[in-house]
Amino acid sequence: MSPFNVFMIGVGGQGIGLLSEVLIRAADAAGLAVVGCDTHGLAQRGGTVVSHLRIGASAHSPLIAEGAANLFLALERREALRAMRSMLRDSGTMAWYDASWQPLDVRLGRAPEVSRQAIEAEAARRGVALHRVHVRDLEDPFALPAGHGRPHGRADAGGEHRSVQGDLRGMRCRLARPC
Repeated sequence: MSPFNVFMIGVGGQGIGLLSEVLIRAADAAGLAVVGCDTHGLAQRGGTVVSHLRIGASAHSPLIAEGAANLFLALERREALRAMRSMLRDSGTMAWYDASWQPLDVRLGRAPEVSRQAIEAEAARRGVALHRVHVRDLEDPFALPAGHGRPHGRADAGGEHRSVQGDLRGMRCRLARPC
């Protein structure tokens, strides 16, 4: 049986290393063979951070070949589009956090911002199951009541928001059981 390949990408400081560690420990606790590796690059300067995770007894190398990821987790819009094109297999699954850490060329007006619509169009073209997570979809357990005077740290660029709470509960259950 082929391994289940999970590719994760984000920008330094977003928590890709922690996310990878949590998934590795969950797979290990479920009794699954798991191998993985992280690549940090210029993470401390806002650079790309990637993690490869392969689950299953037939996974001997931690690196995922291009176009072979079954599941792709992205924590930044630009990195999501770039890595979806190279790492995710057609008809794979992608969960992405709709956040943008604008690189200098975007801030200076030399390059366009990557839009949510561009990601959705690429996913539709390739038959990718897409799950968008936005800051408004996440409950803040430390939020103070309205009118308290302290900002809640929430932002919204407008548009539709889809709750993925049910999907995340299902994912947690699937990770806890051997495949």
